[in-house]
Amino acid sequence: MRNGGIGGSLFLIALGAILYWAVNVDAEGFSINTIGLILLIVGAIGVVLTLIMTASTSDSDNSDVTVVEHRDS
Repeated sequence: MRNGGIGGSLFLIALGAILYWAVNVDAEGFSINTIGLILLIVGAIGVVLTLIMTASTSDSDNSDVTVVEHRDS
């Protein structure tokens, strides 16, 4: 979920919002509004998981740290 996690989740939220609030279609067997609500929920969960994963990896990632040791000659 690192690569494009936030972007993909925001896309799902936007698509879900459009399907839930802006589309009125009568179809038998499924509801476009229900699909929109599911996409909204999945996108929100994706945002939360991406933020949690980003926060947890940035705390433990020490690849940017330079350690300088002083030795007595």
